Amino acid sequence: MLSFGLYVELHYVLSYARRMAVLNFRTDERSEQALAELRADGATVSEAIRQALVDAVRLKRREQMRRESLAASQNPADLAEAKQVLADMDELRV
Repeated sequence: MLSFGLYVELHYVLSYARRMAVLNFRTDERSEQALAELRADGATVSEAIRQALVDAVRLKRREQMRRESLAASQNPADLAEAKQVLADMDELRV
């Protein structure tokens, strides 16, 4: 059985190792050009790819929120609820 200290240390090492995964992928001409553009400011390949992944997720989330907002703006029930919330908020301000 592991002592608590050894368990915490082992858990930290394993957790740290999982966060630092090494990825390999095959580039094509388009991705090579994109990578060159991302590295133009002096970023390393790893830095550029990490930032591109974060930016891609952010963009994907924003696009999802845009679609959801558009759907809500075209839904009569959602519009009625939003108007009611605004009316309730106006009452609280007085």
